[in-house]
Amino acid sequence: MHALVFHEFGDADVLRFEQVPDPIPGPQQALVRMRAIGLNFADVYRRMGNYHLAGTPPWILGYEGAGEVVSAPAGSELRPGQRVAFADSPFSNAELCAVDVDRLIALPDDISFETASASLLQGLTAQYLCRDSYAVRAGDFAVVHAAAGGVGLLLTQILRLLGARVVGIASTEAKRQTVRDAGAEFVLPTENWVTALKSLTGGRGADVVYDSVGTTLRDSLDAARTGGTVVFYGMASGDPAPVDPRQLMDRSLTLVGGDLWNVLTTAEERRTRAAELFAWIRSGVVKVRISQTLALRQGAQAHRALQGRQVIGKIVLLP
Repeated sequence: MHALVFHEFGDADVLRFEQVPDPIPGPQQALVRMRAIGLNFADVYRRMGNYHLAGTPPWILGYEGAGEVVSAPAGSELRPGQRVAFADSPFSNAELCAVDVDRLIALPDDISFETASASLLQGLTAQYLCRDSYAVRAGDFAVVHAAAGGVGLLLTQILRLLGARVVGIASTEAKRQTVRDAGAEFVLPTENWVTALKSLTGGRGADVVYDSVGTTLRDSLDAARTGGTVVFYGMASGDPAPVDPRQLMDRSLTLVGGDLWNVLTTAEERRTRAAELFAWIRSGVVKVRISQTLALRQGAQAHRALQGRQVIGKIVLLP
C-alpha cells in the first residue's frame, strides 16, 4: 500500500508518499480501506516532533478517517464492506489501516466519508470542550481563538447551540466573515482583542476562553473574568509561555487542559458522543466546512496550507 510518511522530524518537506507494507491486524482489530482522512494540527505537531507519536520510522501520520471494513475479527459485529469511521487511532494516512474494533464507529448512510473525516475528531473535540472542560451555560461570554479553523467553526456553532454569546477571533476579514456566518455574536481581529473584549463585556471579561493557539495563553488569562476559565487545548503558533500560578490565585482563575484522548475512554463513549454530533450535522444546526480536498500524495501541500493559516475549515485527504 501507499502511505504518507516521514523518516525524520522537520517541516513539511520531510513528508513522502511511499510504498510501505500492508498493516497486519491484531486479534481485536479490523482492517479498513481508507476513503477519506482528516488533517489536524496534531499531525503538524507530530511531524515536528513535539506531540505523542505511535510506531517507529518511517512514521505514518493521521489519527482520523473513514472507510470500509476489509476484514474484522469474529464476534465483532463488523462485516466486510461496512462503512466506518474513527477519531483516535494511528496510521490513518494510508490506503489501509488496522484499527481497534472498539475505536470504530459505524457510519450512518447519510454521513459521507468526507463529512465524517472533516467533523469527527474536531467535532468531538468541540463537544467535550463545551461539556467536559467547561460546562457552558446560557448567556456565558465564550471567546474562541482561531475561530475560522476546523475546531473553531464547530466550537462556535455548538456554543451557540448551548446558548453562549460567542466572541470569535480571526486574523483576516474573510475569516471573520466566515465566523459571523457560523453564528458568532461578535468577531474580533487578532490585534488588541483583549481591550476590545473588555469593552464588549463592560470591563468584566469572558466567562471562558478557548485557546488553541498557545502563544496567546497569557492574553487569554488576562481576558477571562475574575473567577473565569481558560481552556488550553492546542499550540498552533507555538508553545505557551510559563504561567505564574499566583496569577490564577489572585483572580481566582481556572486553567484547564483538554485532550480528546482522555475523553474517548470506551467504545460506548465514542459511539454515544458521535451519535449526538452526527444528529447535529444531520439536522443542520452544525454545518461542516471542508476547505480543501486533496490527494494523500499532496500531503506536504496540505500541511503547508494548514500551518500557513491559509485554511478556513477543514482539509480532507483522499487516498
